[in-house]
Amino acid sequence: MSEPVFHVSDSDFDAEVLQSSLPVLVDFWAVWCGPCRKIAPLVEEFACDARYSEKLKFAKMNVDENPATPSRYGIRSIPTLIVFKNGNVEATQVGSLSKSELATFIDNNL
Repeated sequence: MSEPVFHVSDSDFDAEVLQSSLPVLVDFWAVWCGPCRKIAPLVEEFACDARYSEKLKFAKMNVDENPATPSRYGIRSIPTLIVFKNGNVEATQVGSLSKSELATFIDNNL
């Protein structure tokens, strides 16, 4: 994975997220979603920060292109951020966040 934030799909979600040895923060988003576009640069910034990138993987899933996984986790609003640890949902945050709110969410769920 050369990109700090990698894209996952319905077909590779289990392998990339649920079976990951590191916790994974998944950003469920859509192209047309304004709040999703607002939070994306913040997720990217944290993914590039060595304090987080060594402890947590960062992924994005387009809900329009991959409907099965969001449905599986009951996602009805976007953006939705979910931290997965050992194949389980550790924490969920629905809606856009400020940089400090995102930092707190990540720190509390590492």
